[in-house]
Amino acid sequence: MANLSEDNGEETPLQVRLNGVATFIGMVGLSVAGVVLGVLAIRYFTGHTKNPDGTVQFRAGTTGLKQGFMGAIRILTIAVTIVVVAVPEGLPLAVTLTLAYSMRKMMLDKALVRRLSSCETMGSATTICSDKTGTLTLNKMTVVEAHFIGTRLDPCDDVRAISSSSAALLIEGIAQNTTGTVFLPEDGGAADVTGSPTEKAILSWGLKIGMDFNDVRSKSSVLHVFPFNSEKKRGGVAVQSDTGVHIHWKGAAELVLSSCKSWLSLDGSVQPMGAQKRNEYKKSIEDMAKSSLRCVAFAYCQCDIEKIPKEDIADWKLPEEDLTLLGIVGIKDPCRPGVRSAVQLCKNAGVKVRMVTGDNIETAKAIALECGILDANGVISEPFVIEGKAFREMSEIARGEIADKITVMGRSSPNDKLLLVQALKRKGHVVAVTGDGTNDAPALHEADIGLAMGMSGTEVAKESSDIIILDDDFTSVVKVVRWGRSVYANIQKFIQFQLTVNVAALVINVIAAVSSGDVPLNAVELLWVNLIMDTLGALALATEPPTDNLMKRQPVGRREPLVTNIMWRNLFVQAIYQIAILLIFNFSGKKILRLQNESPDNAEKMKNTFIFNTFVFCQIFNEFNARKPEERNVFKGVTKNHLFMGIVCVTTVFQILIVEFLGKFFKIVRLNWSLWLVSVAIGVVSWPLAYLGKFIPVPVRPLQAYFKPCWKSSRRDEEEGRQG
Repeated sequence: MANLSEDNGEETPLQVRLNGVATFIGMVGLSVAGVVLGVLAIRYFTGHTKNPDGTVQFRAGTTGLKQGFMGAIRILTIAVTIVVVAVPEGLPLAVTLTLAYSMRKMMLDKALVRRLSSCETMGSATTICSDKTGTLTLNKMTVVEAHFIGTRLDPCDDVRAISSSSAALLIEGIAQNTTGTVFLPEDGGAADVTGSPTEKAILSWGLKIGMDFNDVRSKSSVLHVFPFNSEKKRGGVAVQSDTGVHIHWKGAAELVLSSCKSWLSLDGSVQPMGAQKRNEYKKSIEDMAKSSLRCVAFAYCQCDIEKIPKEDIADWKLPEEDLTLLGIVGIKDPCRPGVRSAVQLCKNAGVKVRMVTGDNIETAKAIALECGILDANGVISEPFVIEGKAFREMSEIARGEIADKITVMGRSSPNDKLLLVQALKRKGHVVAVTGDGTNDAPALHEADIGLAMGMSGTEVAKESSDIIILDDDFTSVVKVVRWGRSVYANIQKFIQFQLTVNVAALVINVIAAVSSGDVPLNAVELLWVNLIMDTLGALALATEPPTDNLMKRQPVGRREPLVTNIMWRNLFVQAIYQIAILLIFNFSGKKILRLQNESPDNAEKMKNTFIFNTFVFCQIFNEFNARKPEERNVFKGVTKNHLFMGIVCVTTVFQILIVEFLGKFFKIVRLNWSLWLVSVAIGVVSWPLAYLGKFIPVPVRPLQAYFKPCWKSSRRDEEEGRQG
């Protein structure tokens, strides 16, 4: 458990992408800031920077030291502010907010998140390796078919045809070879059966055929126990009674049958297991398995008391060959309601569901067909349906070749599940695994997302997992996928919004700085924009609830870029519009806004205030566009997100307060109502523009892929030059 709890240090698919985006934005921001610093410094110290009244700000040999120093500080402040705006410090905040919000909401959908980053990783999942028992099925087992003395019992609890000696042997095996118990109330009420679902089903059936649990256990003593082993798929016990020492075995029907050399007949005599009889039993097992029944066989053998070690009995290996078959039962475990539709939802979402179970391959196929994992019209043979042993015995290369094709794995051991997870990860899949047992822990730990069962799961399995499914239901697993995709989508929305502000602010300030030596958006204004963009923007967009459209997309996997072509299109449409409008006002604003009658200083301030106000309103209205990057109707469900509406209102109110009452602090002036209307109108245009922009087709190939060949060739040229 201690080893499994160690963090393997692997970054999630989203973390890898975010690191790349953050580094890229940071590098661009630093480069732009460096260019602006250099240009402004050169213009200032060479006397090309002028005041609004036309006077030169710095004259060599004339301007005082203090005035020159303050000018240099102002230039440095502008450059630093550009870096602050460009560096996406709000990105970690947006990620944490959306993860925390989703984690809280997922609790309502019966999923307890133990590792925060697993929320978004689940959204990238390309395949889910699911257990059968308890996850796809209800784990409420009952014996519905029984084969004893070479015939089928009808009904399954009618043992009148079985001799008393044969029935006694069978009941002894049921009562002693079990990890469950039967409690009989003193008032004569219904018996209380405890244990695993399989044990409970067999013990309940034992009671129906006349077993007195406490009486049977008191008549014989247990010498040694071989607990059920998931590798051998069987468990045994050695008991001593007045009739001698009996070794009872119980386990997977076809495996126990293969160890039997004889069978118990109608009169209680032992008959040799001929080929015909063995085939009859095999046919019975296959028929039950095809009816989605779990087949469990009972067998025993007698043992001479002299062969039992008197010392170190704990190391005694129970005889497991040359057994006598007592009988076989078929246990029904019905599928959970809603599983078939949940599996279909996964298929539509591009997530492949694979069943990995310890049950008979025929039982696994029948349940997989019932759940919709296998298609009745599809191929139901190797390699799509495979036994764990066959997969285990393959080479690593062969396992890698067929891992993608495997849909159902029957008779699998926990190690087979681990090998399958490793093979799928090597193929580039983002793998989710469900498990409940201690032996599932390695696979849960190895998977990108380990999903432990909250009701039937062991503590070690839960400790090895990332998410605990509280109701053990596969439909809850699908809800986790939906929330994971919502996390990824919300982060993409925030990045689109942030990059639009970044591009617009940087381009406007750079062009203005290079051309006039001054910038329209000063340091304090840019910091307010930064607050809107980072903190408030993260809060608004990180809490968008998931939509049904999320489960109609294909999974993003590991290699797809975080910023998609659709995002680039939306970004460029809005950024180009904002840059064009604001630069026009920067260079011709006094004339357009009819400020010629104002003093030069006041006209400059009014123009810059108008640009600042318009820029902020462009971001406020663009925040609505960021909600739905792919849909044309960006207002769908907006009133249901109260936090989003609240943040938009708060931002608007603060902007009004800043312009009207905090002019001295922001170095701006009040605007009249007509300029306010123009600012808002320019911002509103972003809505129809976003609608029209979504008609622009985008290429399937990611934008980043077009630059990779150039980058690779330049790197190759450098290496060749170095070698030369």
